[in-house]
Amino acid sequence: MNIDVVQTIIYSSMVGVTVLALVDVLSKEKQKPSVFLSGLLLLLLLNVLGELFFYSGAYQYAPALVGAQLPVRMLLGPALYLYAYACMSPNSAPSRRTYLIALTGPVLAILPMLPFVFGLSSAEKLALADPLTRNPEHYKFALFMCVGTMLVFVVFTGGYLAATLQLHRRHCLQLMDKFSSIERQSMAWFKVVLILWGLAWFMYSVEYVMVFFGWRWFGTGIVLPLFEAVVLIAFAHLALKQAVLDDSEKGKPNESETRATTLSEQKMAQISAKLKKVMFEDQMFMDEELSLNKLSNAIGISENHISETLSQHLQMNFFHFVNSYRIELAKTLLLTTDKLVSTIVYEVGFNSKSTFNTAFKKQTNLTPSAFKKQEKLVEHEKITN
Repeated sequence: MNIDVVQTIIYSSMVGVTVLALVDVLSKEKQKPSVFLSGLLLLLLLNVLGELFFYSGAYQYAPALVGAQLPVRMLLGPALYLYAYACMSPNSAPSRRTYLIALTGPVLAILPMLPFVFGLSSAEKLALADPLTRNPEHYKFALFMCVGTMLVFVVFTGGYLAATLQLHRRHCLQLMDKFSSIERQSMAWFKVVLILWGLAWFMYSVEYVMVFFGWRWFGTGIVLPLFEAVVLIAFAHLALKQAVLDDSEKGKPNESETRATTLSEQKMAQISAKLKKVMFEDQMFMDEELSLNKLSNAIGISENHISETLSQHLQMNFFHFVNSYRIELAKTLLLTTDKLVSTIVYEVGFNSKSTFNTAFKKQTNLTPSAFKKQEKLVEHEKITN
């Protein structure tokens, strides 16, 4: 029996990780995100078992099952999208059309496999594993299946990954309309893991085709499985840690039509003046958990009117409006005190140093340290001149 020891160990470990994660999810309260996460983990488990079936040599006992995981793999992109939708979208549920489109992936993957599945006997399929016994014509069936299925996989899954990234981007923009701090709700880790999944699956497709053509590189059979294992472990760990967001922590449901302006310029100018006043005098921006709802209750103006004023009159969202005041105070503290940046971050209302650094650089085009250094140089030049 031909056994690839390294890949068998790696994929066996991935099976263990996925099973443990699945057990953990199933033991928790059943909520929409956990249901979709369990479905995604189940598909990942079936996919990994398919790879283990081949590399462990078990395929020799049931050659007809070789490649059975490929249609399952086609569902991973849609499953990731649906998990993201359950976690981030304020809309109630995906449409039936969404599920039907997702199911076209496995159908498209099966079509190139038909000549291989039904055109060859079990003995002929086993013979393909050895260059000395394979039939050249039969090998063409295998190549057609391999290249065809992988092309479908790359295009289909790539489309779903792009759609999921767009969903995450829209989620973050919607959060910025309602909250001044979005670290917990934004699921920033998901974007990184999503890109890594895309890279892993693209590498898988390329290497899958390369092996069929007899092309190998020094990392064949080692680098990709290890990379897949790391991404799987990271995803499972972060997904299990992610708190379920309630509807108040998400954006607004998608609207079929763009909402028209309802306030006059004069009214928006009045609301703008009131917003600036409450920021200057009451320094509400220093509240780490300041939200549009809190601000609305504090000044007695509806959330819709505040949002409209910010977007139409001030040309910014709630997140950037509040953080602009935090940055201005941070600039003052940097120049007038000896406080550390790490202290100033929390003093001005931020609850994350990374968010502070990003916001500071966006507003000043400099890091906090570079800003302080530059301002001191300018002040020194004025004194010496």
